[in-house]
Amino acid sequence: MAATVLTWVQTGTQWALAIWRMPWLPLLLMVAAAAAEQQVPLVLWSSDRDLWAPAADTHEGHITSDMQLSTYLDPALELGPRNVLLFLQDKLSIEDFTAYGGVFGNKQDSAFSNLENALDLAPSSLVLPAVDWYAVSTLTTYLQEKLGASPLHVDLATLRELKLNASLPALLLIHLPYTASSGLMAPREVLTGNDEVIGQVLSTLKSEDVPYTAALTAVHPSRVTRDVAMVAAGLGRQLLQTQTAAPTVIHPPVVYNRTVPRILFWAQNFSVAYSGQLEDLTHLTFGVQDLNLTGSFWNDSMAWLSLTYEQLFGTVVTFKFILSNRFYSVSARHWFTMERLEIHSNGSVASFNTSQITGPSIYSFHCGYVSSARKSGNLLVAATEPSLWHITLQDFQIQAFNVTGEQFSYASDCASFFSPGIWMGLITSLIMVFIFTYGLHMILSLKTMDRFDDHKGPAISLTQIV
Repeated sequence: MAATVLTWVQTGTQWALAIWRMPWLPLLLMVAAAAAEQQVPLVLWSSDRDLWAPAADTHEGHITSDMQLSTYLDPALELGPRNVLLFLQDKLSIEDFTAYGGVFGNKQDSAFSNLENALDLAPSSLVLPAVDWYAVSTLTTYLQEKLGASPLHVDLATLRELKLNASLPALLLIHLPYTASSGLMAPREVLTGNDEVIGQVLSTLKSEDVPYTAALTAVHPSRVTRDVAMVAAGLGRQLLQTQTAAPTVIHPPVVYNRTVPRILFWAQNFSVAYSGQLEDLTHLTFGVQDLNLTGSFWNDSMAWLSLTYEQLFGTVVTFKFILSNRFYSVSARHWFTMERLEIHSNGSVASFNTSQITGPSIYSFHCGYVSSARKSGNLLVAATEPSLWHITLQDFQIQAFNVTGEQFSYASDCASFFSPGIWMGLITSLIMVFIFTYGLHMILSLKTMDRFDDHKGPAISLTQIV
């Protein structure tokens, strides 16, 4: 889908018109409406050419993961300019472009005229409509590590004073507001103002003849009022039209049957990288009738789920999820543990330790993000480092024991109830209670004098006040 959206930025004055004529736009908007809480768009362009090859076509509803995003960014950071601009808006969604862009050729109505012009003139550009929010949240840290330069928060005034060098890396961070929820400014006015800032920043760099690579994204998705029925019906409207709920694209889980369902496996996104090559296995795994499960096994104490792909990285690759079920006398119940994940290819085996994936055997296991990347708090730990294999599973869920039908049992989630913030709050509260109790005890311990000096008599001497 990223390759299709790339045609936006390469059609000059027909940029907005091409968007509305694309046949997949209604589906894109429906998927985005349902998943807007997790994804944000990312727009990339550079003054150098041939930095990005057209992205491979992906299934509808595809979400770019952090691993996929790194494959797009690495060529720009390694071969492109060393000056990187990151325009970080508070809120932005793909619907902002369709709602406030110049459609039907009305360029004067567009809130993104400078951005459209920059993409039209850029030798290299790439648009990713849906990028996982976690990948964007770590984007600044990723760029800092790749460039070896600390991010510099700049505005127009400080940018004019900076003297950028084409040979020295620089990471410039420009924050753009989005205050539609405040009611003080309309969203179009805010987006138009941000577009003016982008235009002035690019004009400053152009006047200094500084090569650059720029990216526009957001911290959170925005909430744009959408009329899904209007879009799906070809911009038609009806009297007394009611808002209909957008359908969510949900693929069925992988089910291993041995007379009855025994193992269930599901993920919103299943991506694998080998030696820098990335493959999205989501559409090859879920909802596929002839998925090769040869080698899978199940009994009351062990379970193996084996997924085999005939042409993956030019060879046959098998992913084997190995789980065990044991009784623990301390808790007086059975617990399952995912012992390891094995990848078999070309006679070699790459193993990942997955012992943190565990829970009561009557439950399934769920985790929003399971990855072998260290920065992601890797639940998949490679047995040998460095590993040529990298795996990312989003909304991962698995169950291999006490399966009833083709639906997961109650999920034991990887996110603990007591987060670091909760622990800090509890400890701080206990310290404050201790201080309050100690102070109250000291106040209650105060005693007044019961003897007083008589100026007519001899002075009294008090050696100790009890």
